[in-house]
Amino acid sequence: MISAVPALLHLRSQRIGDWIGSVSCLLLTVGMLLIGGAVPSAIAAPSHASTETKAYIISPTDGQTVSPEFTVKFGLAGMGIAPAGVDKPGTGHHHLLIDVDELPSLEDPLPATAQIRHFGGGQTEATIELPAGEHTLQLLLGNYTHIPHDNPVLSKKIEITVE
Repeated sequence: MISAVPALLHLRSQRIGDWIGSVSCLLLTVGMLLIGGAVPSAIAAPSHASTETKAYIISPTDGQTVSPEFTVKFGLAGMGIAPAGVDKPGTGHHHLLIDVDELPSLEDPLPATAQIRHFGGGQTEATIELPAGEHTLQLLLGNYTHIPHDNPVLSKKIEITVE
């Protein structure tokens, strides 16, 4: 009986360690989502999107001239909008790509940068400010962990001029 105690203590500590590891992973995921960061792809995966789903920019329109501060209105057909962190099938949230020549990885969480703006609150429009000159805008839908869907939902890239 006494010789079984160390083995039982080891088993109990292993189970507690597994539980702590699971809770830590969950807290890391939630924390990263709350601060707008990326979730490691080992604990996140792309969600499904129909090939019929379309993202589009309602305004400004392609070729439009805008003031340095302007509102971008996002459009989506074939899916719904849900905030980051909400794992609901058939939904996602917008990311606005500004002056992006090469798409980021479509298999990993999108980084939050000046060129990749996250709208994880489920926003459908945003007021942004850009310097004078020519710029491009494009929408990319991400799932609850900021990973683009298995069939990427990517709008047409538009060009605008900021006065």
